[in-house]
Amino acid sequence: MDRQTYLDELEKLWKDNWPAGMPRAVEYPLGEIPMSEYLRKQARQMPDKACIIYYGAEMTFAQLDDYSDRFAAWLAGQGLEKGDRVAVFMPNCPQFLIAFYGILKLGCIHVPVNPLFKETEFVYEIQDAGPRVIVALDLLYGVLAATREQTSLEVVLSTSLTDWLPETPAIAIPDLAKVPRQECPGSLDFMTVLNEETRPCPDVDIHLDDTAALNYTGGTTGMPKGCVHTHGDMLYTAACGSIFALGRPGGQDVMLNYLPVFWIAGEDAGVLSPVFSGVSEVLMVRWDAAAVLAAIEKYRASIIYGLVDNMAELMEHPDASATDFSSLRETLVSSFVKKLNKDYRQRWHALTGTVMRESSYGMTETHTLDTFTAGMQENDMDLAARPVFVGFPMPGTRFIVVDFATAKPLDLGQEGEILIQTPSLMKAYWKKPEATADQLKDGWLHTGDIGAIDEQGHLIYLGRSKEMLKVKGMSVFPSEVETLLGRHPGIAGSAVLGRPDADKGEVPVAFVQLNPDQTEALDETQLLSWCKQNMAAYKIPEIRIVNQLPLTATGKVQKEQLKDRL
Repeated sequence: MDRQTYLDELEKLWKDNWPAGMPRAVEYPLGEIPMSEYLRKQARQMPDKACIIYYGAEMTFAQLDDYSDRFAAWLAGQGLEKGDRVAVFMPNCPQFLIAFYGILKLGCIHVPVNPLFKETEFVYEIQDAGPRVIVALDLLYGVLAATREQTSLEVVLSTSLTDWLPETPAIAIPDLAKVPRQECPGSLDFMTVLNEETRPCPDVDIHLDDTAALNYTGGTTGMPKGCVHTHGDMLYTAACGSIFALGRPGGQDVMLNYLPVFWIAGEDAGVLSPVFSGVSEVLMVRWDAAAVLAAIEKYRASIIYGLVDNMAELMEHPDASATDFSSLRETLVSSFVKKLNKDYRQRWHALTGTVMRESSYGMTETHTLDTFTAGMQENDMDLAARPVFVGFPMPGTRFIVVDFATAKPLDLGQEGEILIQTPSLMKAYWKKPEATADQLKDGWLHTGDIGAIDEQGHLIYLGRSKEMLKVKGMSVFPSEVETLLGRHPGIAGSAVLGRPDADKGEVPVAFVQLNPDQTEALDETQLLSWCKQNMAAYKIPEIRIVNQLPLTATGKVQKEQLKDRL
């Protein structure tokens, strides 16, 4: 059938099967205005409310508004104008949000830089984006200093994790936050600059279609590409997140966030959501199970979002049974290494009283929140489907599944390429017109992901097209094999790749990391036997036990690093 007829049928399926109580349209409680204006309005409406709670220290909405005004004024004093790029090279801390909103208020372009980058990666992104100014953590200054002559950077501001820590932290802080302030020769102190700035924030005419950020892809292969995102992209994503669990408008929730905010999903949860919804965010530098448990209880957190791996670790923690989870109402997860299954859900519900559910399908190119699964957990309907079940499109977003070669729509249940059309779709890859033309066609993003749409219109994500294996002509999806392996109690995580084989074409190979508390010794023969009992014959992988799976900063397995072991 033609694409429009196909879309009409999908729209009918979505309408007929839409979960009860879920809105069909995106709402903007303070208007369709840039996120920087949402901050101004929240600061006027509730100036003394904590926007960020950072190990006991609080930054109110009024303080965030004031400090970001000062940063915008300072940037203007340096000669920066609308459209100039400003890099931010920091982990989670209140200063990140100050820099982010100050950049947006001047109409400049936010360029988040992965704080785990080494020198080559750092130089690549800075050269590609071309910022003149960077705000960097003092502990990362060595990377910057060693490469500064290779970049366009003119001014460096440095800051320390200790700048916002209270004298007596309310919960345990990570070791890197205990390191005394480091000397950063040739840099200006970020907080000193802000405290001394007295000029008013410039009045810049900013539109929703103006570029707000270059979010670099953080996948497991190839060099990152800068996704050009606008103020409108941010606003729409924040609104979708608010509707489907990252904080209801009105500020009634307390959200706990440890996801890295340089990552676009972390930006959605930890930078945009609190300001859009007016909720208080308990911000943590990084994941720490004991500190998370303490924070949930102390701050009466109502929303937590992380990886399935994180929730599994919390359930195994000795302090879990003594923790008061009564404030929690939403638990959202992403399935990267460990995959959500019925066992995890049942154990988590018994512990917390909340239902663990898959958060969303998305990617940097679409600002990540493209689908939702809220309202689809009755009788574990979502987990009875093929993995990974990612649900319906957000209001205003559409997906289709097409043939990779012809781009023609495929029947329900058939596997093909997922195409996405959304208001938060990137406008281009920065300075890469050919790559842009390859991925963006007639308003649709060709994701390169394999998926299928079931009889009710739900999207099933099956993995990257480059990862799909053909075993004697049969399609094997590594994500599906990884999900099945995740049901073994002794397996902490796995990564499945394909090895060429003269007889079968390809053979799946599973690199398996065992649980550290595995009391009964497991070997590859035992795991292979288990696979034979739990998988179709063509899906059974070769088993290779590894001490540690290589991960990106956002918890994805770096499969490129495993290829040389095939």
